[in-house]
Amino acid sequence: MAGVNKVILVGHLGKDPEVRHLEGGNSVANFTLATNDYYKDKQGTRVERTEWHNIAAWRGLAELAEKYLKKGGLVYVEGKLRTRQYQDKDQQTRYITEIVADEISLLGGRGGGNGTSSPTAVAAGETPSLRQEPELDQLPF
Repeated sequence: MAGVNKVILVGHLGKDPEVRHLEGGNSVANFTLATNDYYKDKQGTRVERTEWHNIAAWRGLAELAEKYLKKGGLVYVEGKLRTRQYQDKDQQTRYITEIVADEISLLGGRGGGNGTSSPTAVAAGETPSLRQEPELDQLPF
């Protein structure tokens, strides 16, 4: 049986997506997503813990993320967990773990201003959903 690598998150965007247009016409959008967890400590005080996640969205999904996602917006992200390495400016090897998004759904925004919905989706009463379709060479058959 093959392994399963699937991540599902619901949280608020920490910043607007940063989009880079690469050689060959591909685009990548990077942004952070905050998820919150609550628990009670030994004294019974409610404690909030925020976890920050790095998200990468590629190709058409990156362009849609650039158009619709805004800082503070509540989103659903589904994707795969990936760890990669790179060389920093001092030529030190660094590692980053990120979620490579396959699907992003806009759930609303903070403070009543959702600014994250497309005019078409708002008029139709729908929540926009952005989904990355697999490339033909990624299909298992």
